[in-house]
Amino acid sequence: MTRCAALVATATVLLGGAAGTAAAERDEPVPYSYLAGLAAQAAAPGQPPPGANDWSCRPNERHPRPVVLLHGLGNETVTWQTLSPLLARSGYCVFTTTYGTGALGPAVGALAPVERSAAEIGAFIDRVRTATGAARVDVVGHSMGAAVPFFYMHHLDGASTIARLIGLGGPFHGTTVSGLAMLGDRVRDLPDAAAIVADCGPCQMSPGSPMIDLLRADPRLLPDTEFVGIVSRYDEIATPYTTGLLEGPNARSVVLQDVCATDFSEHYGLTSDPVAVAEVINALDPERARPVDCTVVAPLLGPLAPPVEHGGVR
Repeated sequence: MTRCAALVATATVLLGGAAGTAAAERDEPVPYSYLAGLAAQAAAPGQPPPGANDWSCRPNERHPRPVVLLHGLGNETVTWQTLSPLLARSGYCVFTTTYGTGALGPAVGALAPVERSAAEIGAFIDRVRTATGAARVDVVGHSMGAAVPFFYMHHLDGASTIARLIGLGGPFHGTTVSGLAMLGDRVRDLPDAAAIVADCGPCQMSPGSPMIDLLRADPRLLPDTEFVGIVSRYDEIATPYTTGLLEGPNARSVVLQDVCATDFSEHYGLTSDPVAVAEVINALDPERARPVDCTVVAPLLGPLAPPVEHGGVR
């Protein structure tokens, strides 16, 4: 058994092996744990998370724009086992897709060059807009899923289609990956490395690289879109964590530990972290924003006590 498979199997046992199924039931609590996402992926590989991709869904007066959820490096739609059902139960039309796949198979996304990933994201947003009749969408992106939309907006005529971009651990200004990016820079000098690097989106995200200049992750250049950057000081992938902060009159940044000092979530836990999730829900509907509750949150495992309801849902 591979190390990854063992981790997934362990998570499935620890979490009862039915996280995805349980979350699909409207009265069941959703999982607030990265391991729960792994268990759900093992139970239903390749399937969208509960609440997502109902192509008959139509936006309503309270939530007039569909929400598009974009995963990060090495993940797929399973990233959204927490936010997808929460948003769907609150009345949002929720959609997600696996983009940027490559040699590692259809369940491992955000690996392709940024240019290709951005085009795939744009095509999916167009599909959502056509199906729902909405002119614009709100995007919640994790990691690469937060950064790539900047390329789409600047270079693929996407600025008019995204009303709000909420990033969770987005490497907007490049990432050192806790020092591993330096190793990647050395690999580029090896024979035959050029072809590999050319087909690798994450390899484009080193600070100061040409792609970072192309992303132009400055909200002031996109005044018709609202931006929120949500980060954790304990992020080990988007480093330094300040790479996920955004500035401008149409931007707001949230450091989780400034909201809740006992939140120890790292990069992969951001999409299920109860504090981050509450901040996303508030950012999507700021007129109905509610106070965010603080609890002890462990890396990967999630909150040590069940989180309270936020936005009318668990």
